Formats: sequence, C-alpha cells, structure tokens
Amino acid sequence: MQERSAEQGLGAVTTSGPLIAGEVSLPEVMARLQQDRPVFHSEADLQHSFARVLWELAPKIQSRLEVRQNAPDATGAEYLDLLCIGTSARTAIEFKYFTTQWTGTAGHPPEEYALKSHAATDLARLGFVTDIARLERFGTHPDQNGLALLITNEYGLWTPPKRDSTRDRDFRIHQGRTLTGQLLWGGGDYTDNTRTLRGTYPLNWQPYSVQGGPSGEFRYLPVFTDPQPSQS
Repeated sequence: MQERSAEQGLGAVTTSGPLIAGEVSLPEVMARLQQDRPVFHSEADLQHSFARVLWELAPKIQSRLEVRQNAPDATGAEYLDLLCIGTSARTAIEFKYFTTQWTGTAGHPPEEYALKSHAATDLARLGFVTDIARLERFGTHPDQNGLALLITNEYGLWTPPKRDSTRDRDFRIHQGRTLTGQLLWGGGDYTDNTRTLRGTYPLNWQPYSVQGGPSGEFRYLPVFTDPQPSQS
C-alpha cells in the first residue's frame, strides 16, 4: 500500500496512510473539502464536491461517477459511486451521507441548508458495511484500493448504542469498534443481510465541521480496502 507524509499547500495538514489513486491522501482532500463545503445538500452533492476538490489537489487524477462494475459474482447491474484513475493506481470510492434534521446557514458565501432525517440508524450501519463488502468484491485489480466514506451529523452512529440486544449488533460502527469476518443481522435470522468481510477494519471517526444548533456536529468515517491480486 502506498503511503506518504507530506504537506501540500494545506497549512499544518500532515498526511500519511493510503493514497487516493496513488496521488493524494484522504486527510488532504478532507481538509480542503471542509473549507469549501462544511455541509452538503445530498449524497450526490457530496460526490460532486469530493471529485472537484480531488481534481484541484491532483489534476492528473481522472474521476468517473457511477461506473458499472463487472464483479464475477454479480447478480445484476452494479455501479460504483466514484472511480479515481491516476497514472499508477486507482481508487474505488463508495459514499454515504446520512443526516438527521438540521436547518442552518454554512459556508462562504453563506448558503442555506435544510437537511432531512434519513432512515433508521440500523439501516445506515448496514449500508456502510455493505459498501465495504462491495469494495472488497470490486477490488480485484492489484493497482486498485477502495474507500468507503461516511459523513453524518447523526451522533448515534459514532457513539456506542445503549442497548446490546439489537438486530444490527454485528454492524455497529461506533468509535473504536473493529469490523471483520461474518456479520449476522438479527443473529442470523435474516440471511439476506449477512455480510462477510475479508479484511479487518478498525474504525476511527474524524471531525468534519461544527455548525450552530442541534445536530450541528458533522463527523466522517473512512475505511480503506486493500487491492487484491488479479484473478486469472
């Protein structure tokens, strides 16, 4: 896995860890994104803004939205949110933007936002874990890593649930948890929601932005998947 420690015009931002398309680190991208877009109107808004910032930081990277995948075990048409193509490596990205109700003004120039509450948090956890599993399946090229990225103002996702006996127990994504192996929904009573992860993923939430009013704190959770050898 490619790594680096560098500063590229973002003040004191020190970067290390996996690179996006072999060119730029996620902390660099998120630092610039935080400045430009502290809040998003929708998941599509997030995807577009991320791709634009990525191009500003690393113009050699080509970004492609909604790219159809050809996974060997696909049961139908499957699409990737964003494929980032660099000169020596690629990164497949799946986004999740899960919000609870918040209304306010953010950004420069000021922009009005009216975020709605999405589905239950258990489905948000299932969706994020599903993204990780999809990226593992899509990552069959030795030059392609994956990134599952969740941004949210729902504090219940980054804090430990109060109840232990919930149907999404295996899918919890709060700070400090590790995801790995077979994850059962409802103890295995609903097999369609079983997910099996090849890798091991310690979860570490990061601050994104803080806005006024209730539910004004936004955080993000990144999970990188490693490239896999080509299947021949």
